Amino acid sequence: MIFIDGVGIGENDAGKNPFIRYGFKAFEKIFSSIPHLNHSTLINDPYFLFPVDPVMGVPNIPQSGTGQVSIFCGINAPKFVGKHFGPFPFSSTIPIIKEKNILQYYKEKGRDVFFANAYPKIFFDYLKSGKQRLSVTSLSCRLSGIPLNNASDVRSGRALTAEITNSRWNKKLKYNLKIISPKTAGRRLLRIAGRNHFTLYEFFLTDHLGHGRIPDEFDDIYYNLDEFITTILTEMDLENMTLIICSDHGNIEDLSVKTHTLNPALTITAGRYAEQLFNSIKDLSDIKPAIIKYCK
Repeated sequence: MIFIDGVGIGENDAGKNPFIRYGFKAFEKIFSSIPHLNHSTLINDPYFLFPVDPVMGVPNIPQSGTGQVSIFCGINAPKFVGKHFGPFPFSSTIPIIKEKNILQYYKEKGRDVFFANAYPKIFFDYLKSGKQRLSVTSLSCRLSGIPLNNASDVRSGRALTAEITNSRWNKKLKYNLKIISPKTAGRRLLRIAGRNHFTLYEFFLTDHLGHGRIPDEFDDIYYNLDEFITTILTEMDLENMTLIICSDHGNIEDLSVKTHTLNPALTITAGRYAEQLFNSIKDLSDIKPAIIKYCK
């Protein structure tokens, strides 16, 4: 499972939509097309790309906190909270995260569960300070007793940084990690997934780009993600592995605004059970139930 923050299916407008403006090899190579609102479902069995509803009947623009709780816990979190909320989970959803997050589900089933992201020292220092404003993914791990990876795990190839190539850790956090290509990172994630029953990887820089942050790094981040996803889609074991790529709300697909959007969230399923997942998922709250139904 690859969670990519802030990616929707947008208009067929190169002035707004970077996927239309710049292309995206992962879409073009697999589906021979770029998705947009008038062409939002693309199928090349066993690959399925389709829109998923992030609004779920609750007015206003979807947010990360409630969207991610919906994805990873299988509930309509905006309806439960009474509004869309983010970026962090609403306080009343924390017991739900502890009980119902998908990592906890597979752990209770005795499966090998792995969160493939690594965290820098500054994050662990933050935890030691007693502060607890965490994303749904990191909070799920903490509440489920699933270890969080660190820089040593990156160096050994057991984990990935959230920005794929390690370059931002070196530049921003003064690490001295080996820079890897997006293709190498994709192959590393596939190897990790091959050793575990359920593997999760999270990429959040798309949401930063959609909000207009780090514009000087747009090209590197965009093309690194494209190469990474393309590698995974084209080199995964389609007969024995199930892949779902999902997002919590739209954002990067409309660069004319610096907020989230009302666009449907982009979702891709591939490999074993891909068609069943495609047929089962209509909104964010359907993602976890569909996964655990078919990927036992």
